[in-house]
Amino acid sequence: MSERKDDKLWGGRFDRGPDRVFDEFQRSFSFDCRLLPYELAVNRAWTRALEGAGILTAAEVEQVHNALDRIDDQIQTNPDWVAKSDAEDLHHFTEKALVEELGPLGWKVHTGRSRNELVATDFRLYVMESSAAMQRRAAALAGALADQAQAQFGVPMAGMTHMQHAQPILLSHFLLAHAEAFTRDLARLRHAAESADACVMGSGALSGCSFAIDRQAIARELGFSRITANSLDAVSDRDFALDYLFALGGIATHLSRLAEDSVLFASQEFAYAILPDEYATGSSLMPQKKNPDAWELIRGKTGRITAALFALFTTLKGLPTSYQRDLQEDKEPLFAAHDQVAAMTEIAAGAIRATRFNEERLRAAAANPALLATEVADYLVHKGVPFRQAHDLVGKVLREAERRGISWTALPLEELQKISPAFAADFSKGLNVEAALAAKNVPGGTSPEAVRAAIIELQNRLSKRGASA
Repeated sequence: MSERKDDKLWGGRFDRGPDRVFDEFQRSFSFDCRLLPYELAVNRAWTRALEGAGILTAAEVEQVHNALDRIDDQIQTNPDWVAKSDAEDLHHFTEKALVEELGPLGWKVHTGRSRNELVATDFRLYVMESSAAMQRRAAALAGALADQAQAQFGVPMAGMTHMQHAQPILLSHFLLAHAEAFTRDLARLRHAAESADACVMGSGALSGCSFAIDRQAIARELGFSRITANSLDAVSDRDFALDYLFALGGIATHLSRLAEDSVLFASQEFAYAILPDEYATGSSLMPQKKNPDAWELIRGKTGRITAALFALFTTLKGLPTSYQRDLQEDKEPLFAAHDQVAAMTEIAAGAIRATRFNEERLRAAAANPALLATEVADYLVHKGVPFRQAHDLVGKVLREAERRGISWTALPLEELQKISPAFAADFSKGLNVEAALAAKNVPGGTSPEAVRAAIIELQNRLSKRGASA
């Protein structure tokens, strides 16, 4: 084997090695080693392309692939080999390993390609696979909410706006509202995968490849549906990473809202939900405490996910066209955000499935007569009163009841008729929670019929998504 003065991928034109502190500063293997499975796959596809271009023989390709298999086995069975490596980055690690296995043949594998295109291709493969995995997690969370909606079907609650009691709704309707948010996240995750689904190999450092490689064949072997259109853009494009971080940020934001509702519902003031022991902690001082730490941590970690998105935006905003080393900063925030959201969705799904609801408390809150004020206005509308006038009349009814210190439902009919002669003897017959719920019988509404249909429709959507995954 011929000797080289060092094993770096770029050291030939340098007389002196890098400063020790700078050398540590510029290394990325501690985090980009996560991309090793994709790097090995790209090496397999690239060597086949080099065979097609006449650079490698079929026998050499077989030797390289056998060596890659052995390297993969060692990575899987000996984690310390990776952890203790002094490689600069994952490309350096792979080439060193190939040279140790094959001698000079290992150096030939890098023919016609650049680390710029390698890392972009590896990173795209990671985002495609991670997006698919995250879709399964988000769908499982939406499924847990749908299952609870089915289990709690028929239980009313006080729906709120501005954190004030507003109108009666079904608890199932509330749970489905959260589930719908996560189905939108599925669409954003699919978009992120589609954004990443373009093979960069063949782009070189910026200008393309000098050898007659078949880019389409490389793309097909790696599982891409297309190749990138412009080599200069391809090596510097990180829009797919932004898209994935945006999708993760959407999931985290929806999780944070679910967490906030769950914390409130478990408080003594609401007492709508009973925290499951498996997803709560106690106090080191106060023996009676059961704290919603799972939900609070999910709510708290959301800031880290949105910060990762803005970190990458900030890195990209002022870069000149083509690859710049700043792009090394794209992976750590994305990897961390992926890991956090993966854990958050799994914990949230488990906590939702284990939560029990206080039906008595929910029904009591829904029975507050104030929640039926809109139903009174609707009653007057059915009697021919214009809605804006009906709204004003109901306000007068409520004000009169407050003046007397009684519930407006306790006002006698003759007093109501002083406010509006449209009030009649049939007024109180349909004035209850059940009638208020049943009246909202439009698609997407909170009537039992509409909610039952929505549960089935959501479960069908999630089932189809699972079948197509």
